[in-house]
Amino acid sequence: MTQGIRLIVGLGNVGAEYERTRHNAGFWFVDELAAGTRASFRSEKKFFGDVARASVEGREIWLLKPSTYMNLSGQAVQAVAGFYRITPAEILVAHDELDLSPGDVRLKKGGGLAGHNGLKDICARIGTPDFWRLRIGIGHPRTQGLAQEVADFVLHPPRREEQAAIDAGIGRALAAIDSIVAGKSDAAALRLRPDAPTSGGKSSGR
Repeated sequence: MTQGIRLIVGLGNVGAEYERTRHNAGFWFVDELAAGTRASFRSEKKFFGDVARASVEGREIWLLKPSTYMNLSGQAVQAVAGFYRITPAEILVAHDELDLSPGDVRLKKGGGLAGHNGLKDICARIGTPDFWRLRIGIGHPRTQGLAQEVADFVLHPPRREEQAAIDAGIGRALAAIDSIVAGKSDAAALRLRPDAPTSGGKSSGR
């Protein structure tokens, strides 16, 4: 990660019924990032989503929330990346991650898609899995002693203690955003550790 990030995509589903669900963790992150950088989203039909222009440590970046629902997220990513000539290596996708505990946040480039439909569509549309991911842990129903199917689990709100942990993880990611955008992945990884200080994080009672 040396060239830096120019597009940050938050994955989620549009609509009030989905706003507080685990699958919208990517939306939560970019909403907080927009608020912290005083960026304003606007709906752009040609980009199939809501777009904002932000500045992080003097670097201009684009924020994107696809409005196509999760399974077609790549349509918006492809449109924005193509218009602004943004390469896959300059894209960061923030998304919910079943394989990480609530509050655990990791940065990675490429690799498997772990059955995540949003990631799968982005990979199919831009032709490569080699984009960056901010994996926001939401836990897995099995590890939390729940009988829910995964599809049902991700479309429900986290429990109170899980939400607090997720918010803290998002706070650490916000604190590391300058390193992330600058392409300093090692420094960013250190700041994403659970013992790292946080910055912000949701407190709106999602």
